[in-house]
Amino acid sequence: MDFKTKTDNSMKARVAKLKEELGRVRTGRASPALIEGVKVEYYGQSVPLKQVGAVSSPDARTLEVRPWEQAQLQEIEKALNKADLGSMAKIDGQVVRVSLPAMTEERRKDLVRVVGKLAEDYRVAIRNDRRDAMEEVKKAAKGKQISEDDQKINEGLIQKLTDAFIKQVDDIAAAKQKEIMTI
Repeated sequence: MDFKTKTDNSMKARVAKLKEELGRVRTGRASPALIEGVKVEYYGQSVPLKQVGAVSSPDARTLEVRPWEQAQLQEIEKALNKADLGSMAKIDGQVVRVSLPAMTEERRKDLVRVVGKLAEDYRVAIRNDRRDAMEEVKKAAKGKQISEDDQKINEGLIQKLTDAFIKQVDDIAAAKQKEIMTI
C-alpha cells in the first residue's frame, strides 16, 4: 500500500488550489486572474470569461477584455459589472475596460488578513489529509496488512510530507502578503 503517494497527491492538489485562489486576490497591480473566472452568458450557457475573450492588463490599474465575437460586448460588460470589482466596466470600441481604483492602506491590510485566513484554512485541510492517511496506516497495521515497522516508517513519511506542504503554504501566503503590501 502506497500511503505516501496518495497523501502527496492530495496535498499537492490543495497547494495548487491555494495558488489559484490567491491569484484571484487583488494586489496593487491589476491581474487578469482577477476576472478570468467571471461567468458570462453565452448563447444560453454560463461560461468563464476567458472562454469568450482575451483578458489582458495594459497597465497597472486597467483590465481589458477583447471578445472573440463583438456581439458579446454587452454580455461581458454586464457580467463584469455584476462581479463587484469595485469599479464599473465600460465598452470602449472593440474592448471592455475595467479601471480598478487605487488600493488604500486599510484595504491592503484587510487583504493581508484574508490571505492569512485562506492560508490557515489550507493548513487545516493539509492536516486533515495527514490525519486521514495516519488512520489508513493504523487500520492497515491493525488488519496485519503491514508490519509495525512499516507503520512507523509510513507515519514518519506522512509527517515529513505534511511539514513540507505546510511550509509551502506558509511561503506562498507570505509572498502574497508581501506583494499586497508593496505599493
